[in-house]
Amino acid sequence: MSNKLFIYNTLTRKKEQFVPINPPFVGLYACGPTVYGDAHLGHARQAITFDVLYRYLMHLEYKVRYVRNITDVGHLEDDADEGEDKILVKARLESLEPMEVVQHYMNRYHLNMASLNVLPPSIEPRASGHIIEQQELIGKIMDAGYAYEVNGSVYFDVNSYHDSHPYGQLSGRKVEDLLSNTRALEGQSEKRSPLDFALWKKADPAHIMRWPSRWSEGYPGWHLECSAMSTKYLGMQFDIHGGGMDLLFPHHECEIAQNVAGFGKPSVRYWMHNNMITINGQKMGRSLGNFITLDELFAGDHKMLEQAYGPMTIRFFILKAHYLSTLDFSNKAMQDAEKDYLRLMKAIVQLDALKPADSSTVDVTELSERCHKAMEDDINTAKLIGHLLSGVTQINNLAEGKETITSRDLKALSSLYHNYTFSVLGLSLPEAGGQSEAITGELVEFILQLRNDAKMNRDFLTADRIRDGLSKLGITVKDRKDGADWEIH
Repeated sequence: MSNKLFIYNTLTRKKEQFVPINPPFVGLYACGPTVYGDAHLGHARQAITFDVLYRYLMHLEYKVRYVRNITDVGHLEDDADEGEDKILVKARLESLEPMEVVQHYMNRYHLNMASLNVLPPSIEPRASGHIIEQQELIGKIMDAGYAYEVNGSVYFDVNSYHDSHPYGQLSGRKVEDLLSNTRALEGQSEKRSPLDFALWKKADPAHIMRWPSRWSEGYPGWHLECSAMSTKYLGMQFDIHGGGMDLLFPHHECEIAQNVAGFGKPSVRYWMHNNMITINGQKMGRSLGNFITLDELFAGDHKMLEQAYGPMTIRFFILKAHYLSTLDFSNKAMQDAEKDYLRLMKAIVQLDALKPADSSTVDVTELSERCHKAMEDDINTAKLIGHLLSGVTQINNLAEGKETITSRDLKALSSLYHNYTFSVLGLSLPEAGGQSEAITGELVEFILQLRNDAKMNRDFLTADRIRDGLSKLGITVKDRKDGADWEIH
């Protein structure tokens, strides 16, 4: 199997072949959550996107160090340099210590990610645990002449940086345009330019989270943490940095500037950004009333939901679209995803129960090549799922005796479906239409075997009771000449 992979690099705006800096080792960094509220669909899409990338890199036999940060300090309201820390606001509303808020929502985030079968990263550093590293980086940026101190706060000097380095290359924004859009704010801030951003903020008397520094008692700016932590654990240059499209500007743009200013060169080779999720064509937001948390999706207790949706249905829904495309949530889209997901799971259970024949009418090699090409082409999970679903017809034909397959090809086909469905896509067997009680395919097959035994013994009363019991659990049984098919309705 070729380990080629082509990635759309946001920085160059083109698809490039992925070549690790130090093969077979790969350094992967993805922005994690700001832990001041429950995880929602947007969090799920970002986490699942980079989880599949992580899984596929390991599938290609790379040795991956995956770092995903936790933002627990310095992220101010409206992603600005003024206002209050989002975690402090939440702590005040709930009468908690800030780190109680962090721990509470971090625990909930981890539970949500485990439900979605998102693998834990290799390292999950917190911003508050790396204050020294952030202060050291600020010092390097100041020594290079790209930052200045005002009243105990330190700001990055964008205009000075832009004189020698391109600022805005990641997002495609021009400094001149940014300045014309922000000039009205001049004179209202201690910053030299409205484009400058905080590296260190002096804490006001009411600010709880603060640390001593040579400039003041204060706290780091939001953008600084990723520069400090990514390079600490992955080196001065590493392979892939990812996050949601909403982080492209200003967060990741500022991060590039910090790294070049502090280390003398860019740190990231490939930038990857997943697109956003909309709901019925609208951007998701609390003010619009269409903000749906993962727990609400699992329970079905949001006014916009027609039913509960299980974690694997949500994961499948997200993977049915390429990560670069906008993904629109609706009940119909979720229900369609659920049907396709269950159809794929049923086919895999049928595949595992097949008996080999002396000859094959199935071309496993061709399907395997199509699946590999889909993932090779910028992690195209949408195409991969399409190929896997197209193979379901052949699996059904094999189960019905309309086609045959040898032992060798059966092993290859089973390995293909298991590897791509479970190891790469990270799916697992079904939760029975979104219900919390998981009913696995193996259990259904076992129950149907008991029903078949009852029929063979002419115990039709027991056979009917099993069929009716399964129906109450949402499973329809369809008898055929040599057994029975089943589906979750």
